[in-house]
Amino acid sequence: MPESPDASSQLEHRARSQLGEVCGPPEQPLGSPSQRGPAYQETTCVSPQQWAPQALDGSELPATRLSKAESEDAACGFNPPPGAEFGQPCPSPGPSEEVLSFLRAIPPVPDDVVVRQRAPHKSWKVGRLRHGKKVYAVAVSGSTHHVYTCGHGYIRVWDESALHAWDRAPQAQLNFQDRDSCVFTCKLFPDERSLITGGLSQTLTLWDLAPTPRVRAQLASTGPVCYSLALSSNAQICVACFKGFVEIWDLQNQILIRKHEVPIYGSQCVDITGNKFWTGGEDTKLYSWDLRSYQRLQQHDLRHEILSITHDPSEEWLLVGLRMSDIVIVHTHRKEKFKAVLQKYIYHHNLKFASCGDYFVATMNETIRCIAAPSLHRLFQVEESAHILCCDISSDNRYLVTGSKNSATVYQLLY
Repeated sequence: MPESPDASSQLEHRARSQLGEVCGPPEQPLGSPSQRGPAYQETTCVSPQQWAPQALDGSELPATRLSKAESEDAACGFNPPPGAEFGQPCPSPGPSEEVLSFLRAIPPVPDDVVVRQRAPHKSWKVGRLRHGKKVYAVAVSGSTHHVYTCGHGYIRVWDESALHAWDRAPQAQLNFQDRDSCVFTCKLFPDERSLITGGLSQTLTLWDLAPTPRVRAQLASTGPVCYSLALSSNAQICVACFKGFVEIWDLQNQILIRKHEVPIYGSQCVDITGNKFWTGGEDTKLYSWDLRSYQRLQQHDLRHEILSITHDPSEEWLLVGLRMSDIVIVHTHRKEKFKAVLQKYIYHHNLKFASCGDYFVATMNETIRCIAAPSLHRLFQVEESAHILCCDISSDNRYLVTGSKNSATVYQLLY
């Protein structure tokens, strides 16, 4: 039964208030005089060398800084002292004898307890999960090492023993009530105890995964096909992408906060960083929107169709995968972006950042590339026999799983 306008507006007002607690005050649209206010100025300026190209060899991706980026450091208040260059130490007074005495009194930290950043140097194919149909979406848990393969008619659940086998039966199969339903996108919650799926269906489905997988709720969507899902870092807000619009959901209360129009050919994929969400698609433009005011904040013309969007764990950088296999790296606060150029037409482009933030995986048709961040050094490359439709990395950075035409392939990452 459709809700009355008054009831609908009350729900939206209540959900907006809850959203405000999560996202904070709305940002001003790009070009507004108040954009350079305190909230904007709190952003830490990052040296251009963080994502800029270095002396490239065959193991690194050719990277270029895009136009107008050179002036961004001045725009966000970064002014190196006279004579100081990026990468050069800035002159400062030496510590006093009192400070030196205090530092000498601190005992050294043993090497075996120092946490060091690391990235895998290669992968080992350890198993195959026989899904039986095309695997359009996949999720892998880091805590239980369960894998969820999603496609037409059902989701299959695999325990860790199946990850190191080639013909093991799934632990469970979750059948959809409507056998014509198909999952195109899924997101695992940060606590890895819940999953949300969307696709060719009239609903978004919330799943409880523990102790036994079961449907928690079905959220009635207003579009026939959900192409992409994004979760906020606390899993309270979900943005679902449909053709020409997105739905913004309060998952705690299972309330549709807003149905928001976006460009009809710019709604193929979506992601959330902080109090913004990002959309992109066939029209080649990347858009950012304020989650409170719903105003459009930025627009980047990337010249090729956008196939995937993902962010790094800090939510400071956004990776955008293009039809021509290029990867554009966009700063989420400043007008600063770089491009890793590959120039090869592809049908499928998936991106996934590791939870440690040291590397990301890009799948392009049959090719898997593992790439260090921020150097863009290629760590390893693997070729599969079929087009890769999706991928995921476990939160403990141990497993990489890819989905293809009738199965999922499991790789163990070696450090």
